[in-house]
Amino acid sequence: MGLLTGKRGRPRGSGKDMARRPRGHEKIYMERKRFGYFPQQFTWRGRRYHVEAVEHCWTVSRRRLGNRVERHCFRVRCMAMNGQSSYSSRAVLEGTFELYQDLKTSVWHMGRVVSRA
Repeated sequence: MGLLTGKRGRPRGSGKDMARRPRGHEKIYMERKRFGYFPQQFTWRGRRYHVEAVEHCWTVSRRRLGNRVERHCFRVRCMAMNGQSSYSSRAVLEGTFELYQDLKTSVWHMGRVVSRA
């Protein structure tokens, strides 16, 4: 018998075997942190970003499938670095992003792009 499919040809399942990350939450590489906690410099899609300001930070805790999922979330205003030095004249205002660190895996993600310059 063939594979059962739902709308748009996606396989149907119980959800347990189809764990997936929300769309748009791409991994980023956190290069530096301020005070060992706040994002300072990261790389996303091959571009290096310098955090000019942390506008807001919060923690998310919730229960899902019996496991506690916790994240540290940050809304940051960034400059894109076009050169090697952190404070060169080649830095351009890039935008505001929401980043988060999954505390279970210690992996950083781009939550969403709030605005782009």
